[in-house]
Amino acid sequence: MRQTIITITLALFWSCSQTSSEAESNNQQDQHQENVEHNHIVDTSQSKPKSPPKMAMANIGDNHVHIEYHAPSKRGRMVFGGLVGYGDVWVTGAHSATVINFSKNVKIGNIDIEAGKYALFTIPGEQEWVVIINTNWDQHLADEYDQEKDLVRLLVKPVKLTQPVELLTFQVTEVTDNSGTISVSWDDILVSFEISNS
Repeated sequence: MRQTIITITLALFWSCSQTSSEAESNNQQDQHQENVEHNHIVDTSQSKPKSPPKMAMANIGDNHVHIEYHAPSKRGRMVFGGLVGYGDVWVTGAHSATVINFSKNVKIGNIDIEAGKYALFTIPGEQEWVVIINTNWDQHLADEYDQEKDLVRLLVKPVKLTQPVELLTFQVTEVTDNSGTISVSWDDILVSFEISNS
């Protein structure tokens, strides 16, 4: 009789313990699910960067031209003569300097440029822009810009667009096997210049 009572007691203890473990396990799973759902909500609510990283590239003959930049949006703002001042050296994007990489030697405005990475700056103006190719490609905005490191300073005429471009956009276009154009458009302005393989 005593052995039966002990057996029943142990069975009840084991059953309660098992139920408690299952409840704890279920509670942990519920908390985990809540965390997953919470994290999911946090992840989807994160705002996209206002100036996301972008790339533009194309082959001009056997020369691969590759541009990396950060693309700001207009967002209802006055861009040229407002957000981007006339007469100021501009990174032609946001954050880091816009980087242009040539896999082969090129010529821009009768200047020979060796294959490699360079910074691309511009100086916007109402009637004309200055396009700059600078040897210091790894810099923040135009903070470290040094005119003595310029390889090219090229005058170009801006073109007025009929439809505004919301996101700053670079484009590399092959025209012939040996030449092409690089263009940048934003708001109601497009600026382009020619390059050729050398």
